[in-house]
Amino acid sequence: MSTLVETSSSARSPATVSERIQAIDWECLSHELDGQGSAVVERLLFPNECEMVAAWYSCDELFRSRVVMENHGFGRGKYKYFAYPLPEIIASLRTGFYPHLVPIANRWNHLMGLTPQYPNQHGDFLARCHQAGQVKSTPLLLQYGKDDYNCLHQDLYGEHVFPLQLTILLSAPEHDFTGGEFVMTEQRPRRQSRPMVVPLRQGDGVLFASHQRPVQGARGFYRVALRHGVSRIRSGHRYTAGVIFHDAQ
Repeated sequence: MSTLVETSSSARSPATVSERIQAIDWECLSHELDGQGSAVVERLLFPNECEMVAAWYSCDELFRSRVVMENHGFGRGKYKYFAYPLPEIIASLRTGFYPHLVPIANRWNHLMGLTPQYPNQHGDFLARCHQAGQVKSTPLLLQYGKDDYNCLHQDLYGEHVFPLQLTILLSAPEHDFTGGEFVMTEQRPRRQSRPMVVPLRQGDGVLFASHQRPVQGARGFYRVALRHGVSRIRSGHRYTAGVIFHDAQ
């Protein structure tokens, strides 16, 4: 997995989340997404920001709902959906990444023969979601403990689905937890599933296909389906933030 952007807490680093997003090598990231269906953005959040966001898990007033995965057959662990208005850092990630991802999303849909084209601004896309009854916020905070895991899945939530999403690892591997790798599978027609493990450090983000992506074949482009999840936590606690660009019904 190639490195797409590196930020740190040094004086030369982009100070705000928006500036860090602008500093990403977007051409490189686009090629990585086209080739693999995922791309890592290194040091997207600083350690103190990661700790701050993870600590929000205990602040119930920030969230609209809580899900215990085991109760729904989703795996083991818990997550909470942020309520509107979103915390500033989460809102900045959502609105900052979206315009850069729109050209990729529109190109993918064109290659797959899908008609939806996405507007340039996130607010306009959310208005489309809300008109269709998808009015519930979808950014979320996930908490895993020992032996927890997240089954392979897709975060769709309704008719309007943005084809890319973002996950940020808030905990430090081998310090806060062991195990708990971010995993993906890709299912191509008439082939067995391809597994992928995406290594992440604290503060790294991974952009990945929410549902499907185009792949070049002998007779043009075809669609491949992707799912993502988290392997078993062997020890400690693992927190992640998920930024989904469409809202839910």
